[in-house]
Amino acid sequence: MFKRFKKTSTLAAALLGISLIAQSVPAHAEQVYVAKEGDTFYKLSQRYDIDLETLMNANKNISPYNIYEGLKLTLPLNNTVSSSSNNSVTASLNVDESNKVVEAWGKTFNYSKTLSVKATAYSADPAENGGYGSVDYFGNPLELGTIAVDPSVIPLGTKVLVTGHSHDNLPDQAFVATATDIGGAIKGNKIDIFIPGSKSSVAKFGIQDVKLYIIE
Repeated sequence: MFKRFKKTSTLAAALLGISLIAQSVPAHAEQVYVAKEGDTFYKLSQRYDIDLETLMNANKNISPYNIYEGLKLTLPLNNTVSSSSNNSVTASLNVDESNKVVEAWGKTFNYSKTLSVKATAYSADPAENGGYGSVDYFGNPLELGTIAVDPSVIPLGTKVLVTGHSHDNLPDQAFVATATDIGGAIKGNKIDIFIPGSKSSVAKFGIQDVKLYIIE
């Protein structure tokens, strides 16, 4: 009986130890979040006190430049990673003109030249797309990162880093875009930026002076 009791006590102690260890390990619960207009990884990290790098790692299949209303994101709650980590991705924009390097969202891009343009914006509303549906010049679905250009100024297929813009439905500071659309009114140093959202919300963009970095 004594040995049997000893084994039981040992088992109980072991279980108690496991319980205490489990309680001492920080919980990393995950929550599904449905994105709203204007959401960015940076804004969500600030709102829910989540380390930005941890948040982006939890959503590796989602581009930070393509967060739109209705998109489902994973929020890793109760994480203990310090937001002051040296590896944290920020929305800052740093330019090294001598080496033609620009850094945004923690990523570094080499650029060949810059271009100052007048920018307008358009939505997926059929009235703004010539009756051809919510697709670009090549028939691809419109998405954040689609811009319409004058091909004689910016060849179709060109990748650019758009900076200097201001709109709740666009990433802060900068975002990568590809010239895959055209428009009858887009002539010369002008671009038209596709923005996810209603026609009325996109119209708030107006006309803005933006700077493009032609990235390689």
